[in-house]
Amino acid sequence: MNSNRRTFLTTFAVSAATTVLARDWSGQTPERYPDPDVIVLDPAFEKLTQGNSPIRRLHTGMLWAEGPAWNGSGNYLVWSDIPNNAQMRYLPEDGHVSVMRNNANNSNGNTFDLQGRQISFEHATRRVVRYELDGKITVLADKFDGKPLNAPNDGAVHPDGSIWFTDPGYGSMMDYEGNKGELFLKESVYRIDPAGEITKITEDLEKPNGLCFSPDYTKVYIVDTGSPKNIRVYEVDGTKVKNGKVFTTNKGVLSDKAAKGNSDGIRCDVEGNLWASAGWIGDGYDGVHVFNPEGKMLGHIKLPETASNLCFGGPKRNRLFITASQSLFSLYVNTRGAHHC
Repeated sequence: MNSNRRTFLTTFAVSAATTVLARDWSGQTPERYPDPDVIVLDPAFEKLTQGNSPIRRLHTGMLWAEGPAWNGSGNYLVWSDIPNNAQMRYLPEDGHVSVMRNNANNSNGNTFDLQGRQISFEHATRRVVRYELDGKITVLADKFDGKPLNAPNDGAVHPDGSIWFTDPGYGSMMDYEGNKGELFLKESVYRIDPAGEITKITEDLEKPNGLCFSPDYTKVYIVDTGSPKNIRVYEVDGTKVKNGKVFTTNKGVLSDKAAKGNSDGIRCDVEGNLWASAGWIGDGYDGVHVFNPEGKMLGHIKLPETASNLCFGGPKRNRLFITASQSLFSLYVNTRGAHHC
């Protein structure tokens, strides 16, 4: 073999060994187990993962997918495609995806109350609504102190029957037809009690976004997607909160550019670990970040798109559903969601 041919073959072999092929998200070329994009950063994360479960892209084609919520009685997932003004539905028995509502008032977050009624947080109408079991719509909140809300974003149901929700300006400062809007209220977090009274929980976040409770409801976690780009935690004191502090930031964990990234939607598992969507940086950061109750990062679910939100679903609440930009992903995990959706 001449030296030129030997050099070519050696160079080719080294190049082939170091080339990382892009993942085939169509599912036609399965990944080897354990899934290489479920990344263990701390041994504690291994107990939360299933070795024979891959990340799957269930659907794509949205413009901005948000607000996944699992309906246990109907056995389906609902989520929002905000710019397309639609709510989508996924049926796990055959993977069927369809438009459930094609005029959803640019809803963002969704959840279900303890009676199985869907709660949606709408941008276009600046309100929180409940879809009754007979199909009627009840407006739960659209004003505070006589002024229109900004653009309700995300929320969670408390076992006392109240609904807690965030109200940043996303979706009202610029609608999806290019019309500029305005904010009428300081961006805040609110509580709707069972009688319909609305009270302000806190206004000390610049852009309050994702919200969830700890498994025992003694804490509430809230994402700030403003300049702090962190997740705060508060003690729940009846109908109020106290002792708010930073739970975790996005700095220096996975990327030297992490300060530019942020979380959005969050959920707790039954052990109290916090699962947080992450994005706006790129490969190696975007996806889901998992933290223990002390705020230490345990693991990373790497996705090819900016993740917006997530929820636990399925009959055992052990299937993680993730909305990420244009797509819907899922992953079976070895834990369960702390709450029903």
